[in-house]
Amino acid sequence: MALRMLASRPDPALYTLPWALPLEEWPDDVVVPLARGLSRHVVRIVRVRGNIYAVKETQADIARREYNMLRELQRLGLPTVVAKSVVTGRKDRDGNDLNAALMTDHLTYSLPYRALFERGLAADRLPSLIDALVVLLVRLHLAGFYWGDVSLSNVLFVRDAAGFAAYLVDAETGELKAELSDRLREYDLEVAYQNIYGELLDLQASESLPEAFPIDAIVERLQDRYKALWRELTEEQVFSAEEMWHIEQRIERLHDLGFDVEELDITTSEDGDTVALRPRVVELGHHRRELRTLTGLDVQDAQARRILNDISAYRATRELGDQPIEVAASRWLREIYEPIVAMRPPGAAAKLTPAQMFHEILEHRWVLSQFAGEWVKLINAAESYYEDVIAHRPDEAVTPPPED
Repeated sequence: MALRMLASRPDPALYTLPWALPLEEWPDDVVVPLARGLSRHVVRIVRVRGNIYAVKETQADIARREYNMLRELQRLGLPTVVAKSVVTGRKDRDGNDLNAALMTDHLTYSLPYRALFERGLAADRLPSLIDALVVLLVRLHLAGFYWGDVSLSNVLFVRDAAGFAAYLVDAETGELKAELSDRLREYDLEVAYQNIYGELLDLQASESLPEAFPIDAIVERLQDRYKALWRELTEEQVFSAEEMWHIEQRIERLHDLGFDVEELDITTSEDGDTVALRPRVVELGHHRRELRTLTGLDVQDAQARRILNDISAYRATRELGDQPIEVAASRWLREIYEPIVAMRPPGAAAKLTPAQMFHEILEHRWVLSQFAGEWVKLINAAESYYEDVIAHRPDEAVTPPPED
């Protein structure tokens, strides 16, 4: 059987990869020495004409199923890696069959959880990873996706202001349904509990976590945070017909969590005395969409929220309160954000996204101001950050975007 490639936006250069070799034997001139998570399959990160892909060997039917599942999740706007290609019909030089391969785009600036700890992530930051995984799991469940293998190993993490955003990597065991039953949601939570408990024990054994680290509390946090977020996003709320302000209050709470309400189910009792309110369609990205509308910047949601706060502060200090927010945002972009980003030293683009660096500069400014006993200018904080902080950070992108 001849080599066959099913691909979205096919790149002819993919045919030049050494498909006649088992993946574990691919040469160093193809493989990128990039951190990758644990997997039951052989996985390699490869470079093709400047593009970075993850390649996983598996059975042909499993590869095709996962490829289609990832594309469907992408179509639904969910945070997953992007399926690139399925390669079947592979044979070695002796004519023996080789496993099929699934290719996905490498998620720039993302890292597996183990790599984060290897790069010095403090143990007290672990709750941020759990919180990111909870948001991902809730979003998947709202869309009707049953994961079946929830774990830290099946996720990539991207820095998002003081926390992280989580992206699904492995959809091999997943199923997409019209609506997910409570039983399947609970099963996913139980699988998450068991898998993550084991992963944290492994981190402890490798001395990435202190021996006395409260693993039980962390996995319980996963379940507690999941249930609280699911309740806020889906629970029916009943109130008096004279208290319609509860509708706006519920929407504002969801906005604070970063979610937009796309559809509400509002019903009144037969006597008209009470009202029942339940969100029907919610979508994460409220702050991200608002910032993109105002400035054109496309960043993670927590980063967007921090930047929106900085725009509000800029608007107040420049006495632009009587001007439309669009005017203040445009001036902030031109006078604050773009000059600070332009100050990045050579090579800094490989370390963090501009939005993450801007967030960290704001944090750095606060620390410097505390020591100085007075408010440090942003440009001085940026100079200090670029010289004393970012210069010593490891790269988190193999092929970063071109310098601005």
